[in-house]
Amino acid sequence: MTKHSYSSSKDLLSNQLSNKHSSSNLRRQPKQQRGKERVEKILDAAAAVFDEVGYEAATTHMIAAKAGTAIGSLYQFFPDKAAIFKAMELRHVERVKAMWGQVNVAEIVQLPLRQMIHALAASVAKLFEQPVSRVVFVKFFMSREIFQSIDETMTQEAINFTSGIFMERNPALNEVQCHLLGEVCVHSSNAIMLAAFRSQDKEYSQLLIEQIEEFMVSYLEPHMGDWLFGNVMKVMKCPHCQSQQLSKNGYRRGKQCYRCKDCGKQFVVNSSH
Repeated sequence: MTKHSYSSSKDLLSNQLSNKHSSSNLRRQPKQQRGKERVEKILDAAAAVFDEVGYEAATTHMIAAKAGTAIGSLYQFFPDKAAIFKAMELRHVERVKAMWGQVNVAEIVQLPLRQMIHALAASVAKLFEQPVSRVVFVKFFMSREIFQSIDETMTQEAINFTSGIFMERNPALNEVQCHLLGEVCVHSSNAIMLAAFRSQDKEYSQLLIEQIEEFMVSYLEPHMGDWLFGNVMKVMKCPHCQSQQLSKNGYRRGKQCYRCKDCGKQFVVNSSH
């Protein structure tokens, strides 16, 4: 894995998923907005039913009733509940890919460690506000046999993406170190989220989720804490306009270059120009 492997990992996942999930079991693709909204309503209803009674006990009639639609309307799009669940898988994959694509790695790695972890955690929390993604996540660990599209590849890509962020933040770490850190963070976070989503106590569930951020900050502090960077990221200012809105801009003669987002000028660390 190279310093910029996070981007190649995202591209690889995108290609793999595009090829692997190129066809769904939808009987027909909705073209009008009303049809698309109906499909989304059915998927959200299915997530609720699968969560309440389990996949085996769920029926298409229960899903249609929960969605407030006629069973005939459901069958226009889905032949059975397996097709509905596959569509849920694909919807979750799309949302995960979108979440990864929206992470501005070049900017996020310059934040103080806690702020960086909070930004990443906030993106994940927003993803799981969607009932479909929450249910697919839980079922992946509890009922793997019902899955048709998602497998361990997705977890591995999450590890690669995470370790790529870590390598970008601290290039002094080698590939093995970054991968180890990424794997521990992803698996630990997944385990805590699973416990939180399965808890019937909503307040305690939220407390569990909040502990993910605390764990990751404590765990990563020795490897990429702010102290390793001499507080550069927190206090550095543009020598031209004194702005703190900076972005990394390559290297010059072995020294890190920065570009000021406010005045647009470039400068080198410890340079007076």
